Amino acid sequence: MLLRDPDFKYGLKKGIPIALGYVPVAFTFGILAVSGGIPPSVAVLISMTNLTSAGQFAGTKLIIAGAPLFEIALTTFVINIRYLLMSFALSQKLVPNTSMLKRALISFGITDETFALAALEKDDISFSYMVGLICLPYWGWALGTALGAVVFSVLPGLVQNAMGIALYAMFIALIVPGGKKSRAVLAVVAIAVTISSLFTWAPGLKQVSAGWTTIIATLAACLAGAILFPREEV
Repeated sequence: MLLRDPDFKYGLKKGIPIALGYVPVAFTFGILAVSGGIPPSVAVLISMTNLTSAGQFAGTKLIIAGAPLFEIALTTFVINIRYLLMSFALSQKLVPNTSMLKRALISFGITDETFALAALEKDDISFSYMVGLICLPYWGWALGTALGAVVFSVLPGLVQNAMGIALYAMFIALIVPGGKKSRAVLAVVAIAVTISSLFTWAPGLKQVSAGWTTIIATLAACLAGAILFPREEV
């Protein structure tokens, strides 16, 4: 039984810090979604069927803005394509007899954080370990979204309007710690913000839609980061 499997329990324990970290970020997403007119139940459903963080934020903003479906799909694809690469990498660490169905189930729950912990394991990782590792972060993400959505929906209108400013403050709070620790993160964020600002205010560029702006800013910032801060060979 999975609950008695020591690998599952080990993965569950490893996932606790990730789950705790996901709650405030998902809380922000819940506020963003509901403030844009998305019902709380739909916001929670988005989190329970995606688990993509940056992809959810970008995709939901485009949904709220009424962007075309192709634009939404392409934007989220560009932002989330890293999960494909992570899945390929982790597939090499899974025990050899892991079925394709189990591999597919695991891939749904791979995030930056769960990938990092799984990749650091010295031995081959099992399906039960990955389920344990993903379980609490998944529910932490869903719970955070529900809390943000419900709390915002019951706030008075005046407070809801004020939360628009608080939302930007939350995003800054998420970015600043990473920027302080890494010059690469700071540079990539600065490049992305600069490009996004140009497409927002420059006379010849502001006609470009929000989706294409996100795609261009993401690709340009990632490319610049790869060129300016290449990974050193171990």
